[in-house]
Amino acid sequence: MTTEPKVHIIDDDAGVRDSLAFLIDTAGLPVATYASAPAFLAALAEPLRGCVVTDVRMPQMSGIDLLKRLKAHEVPLPVIVMTGHGDVPLAVEAMREGAADFIEKPFDDDALLASVTAALDSEEGLHRSDEERSEIQARVETLTSREREVLNGLVEGHANKQIAFDLQISARTVEIYRANVMTKMRVRSLPELVRLALKAGVLPG
Repeated sequence: MTTEPKVHIIDDDAGVRDSLAFLIDTAGLPVATYASAPAFLAALAEPLRGCVVTDVRMPQMSGIDLLKRLKAHEVPLPVIVMTGHGDVPLAVEAMREGAADFIEKPFDDDALLASVTAALDSEEGLHRSDEERSEIQARVETLTSREREVLNGLVEGHANKQIAFDLQISARTVEIYRANVMTKMRVRSLPELVRLALKAGVLPG
């Protein structure tokens, strides 16, 4: 008997869970909700299909700890992590642990649905296709060495002033490099830039 693929939403905030469930249900996708990561893990007593959308900051077990648990048990469910403003370092850690994507709150409905659809289309694929990854990597390779340093600082979650201090250049110069990076990477926002960089393998440390 084949289990129906579903979008499994995990968030300790009932309002967020209901809002997400409504959005996904309206898009015509089957959905299930859980108030905590342990509640979701309990449901894994039976094989589940689909993808997971989880908050990163939760009591009992965080989204990062959930990722580690799923990874350790080789559960082949793509995981999309929702992060709050300023949680870029947590997003980096989530990507290290195998997250398929991360979405910053407050999220754009279309962006979330696109991420969920991509995850459902390839349950076992926690990484971009080689062709897509190569395309992103090609964009990274157009960056100058200084632009790459600025990109690394942004991926680490550093503000312009911190990047300027680390590179011993002015904050205004960092702004110029940052604008060049976003143009070359073909993105319009910092979260989009960080997602692309992470998926291309640009990981700090």
